[in-house]
Amino acid sequence: MTKTICKILMLLICIGCSKEDNTSDTAQPQSMYFPPLTGNTWETTSITDLKWNQNAVQPLLDYLELKNSRSFIILVNGRIVLENYFNDHSATKNWYWASAGKTLTATVTGIAQQEELLNINNKVSQYLGNNWTSETLPKENLITCKHLLTMTSGLDDSTDDVEPANLIYKADAGTRWAYHNVYVKLQDVVETASKQNWSDYFNTKLRDKIGMNGTWIQLGVNSVYTSTTRSMARFGLLMLNKGKWENNTILNETYFNEATTTSQNINLGYGYLWWLNGKANYHLPQSQLTFQGSIIPTAPNDMFMALGKNDQKIYVIPSKKMVVIRMGDAADAENLALSDFDKVLWEKINALYQ
Repeated sequence: MTKTICKILMLLICIGCSKEDNTSDTAQPQSMYFPPLTGNTWETTSITDLKWNQNAVQPLLDYLELKNSRSFIILVNGRIVLENYFNDHSATKNWYWASAGKTLTATVTGIAQQEELLNINNKVSQYLGNNWTSETLPKENLITCKHLLTMTSGLDDSTDDVEPANLIYKADAGTRWAYHNVYVKLQDVVETASKQNWSDYFNTKLRDKIGMNGTWIQLGVNSVYTSTTRSMARFGLLMLNKGKWENNTILNETYFNEATTTSQNINLGYGYLWWLNGKANYHLPQSQLTFQGSIIPTAPNDMFMALGKNDQKIYVIPSKKMVVIRMGDAADAENLALSDFDKVLWEKINALYQ
């Protein structure tokens, strides 16, 4: 009897040891990290900690430098894995977001809606008054704020000018997707609805709540945001966390989900001023052609993106808890949003963890 009890005890000890060993060998998932709102503190995690391929780092950095990059950041679970600056750029210098900043406008529009200052399903003229375009009143009244968010206003996209004389009827709102600067009218809508200057409302409701720096500047007819690369990364981190910064909801999850999924049935690769990877087809700026397949076939299918002129990039990849930022000059030829650079860049990034 005593021998039997001893055998049972030994068996239990072995099982316990086995379970303990298994636990120690399993990598524990990291919690999500958010850098402090002020100061330069930002936690890092290493290539080694992630069990990534160190040999793939230098080819990636060489490619970024070759392609006129000024800065590059990879975050995983909010922590900096890579942070590099090129061509005399630095962590304290601002750079322009170009059209990647459209996503800031989309986000602040969502914040204004959750504060019940506006409703994106309302017609634009409810906030800006009649004759904000040169269309007939019945056609103008078809255009809602949501149409501006989804690039389906139906307005002629042959010019970036947003004065009424240049906002000309091309098709009924909701029937045609075209990349158009008229989205910027959403900033006027927010100003009217909030009774605040756009920059003041933006700073109070978004920028300062996540510790960004930066400012809006007017370049011709374009409203352009400029900031440090880390500030762009902060915004990417907010979106990785579905509009939450730590325990604070900056943008509600319902609107976030709408913004980062297909918003209409014409361009499946477009949400609310966000580009969406992994869809069956997509359209490009200044084109009415439908292209089959994913926008960036080398990148994860669940990725959503803020893409700006001359290859300003925010890539958000929920499945990998990853944010990737690239700022700089055009990688090759000048472009509006997408270029061959995206495809090769993602081949280089994939080599880090495959």
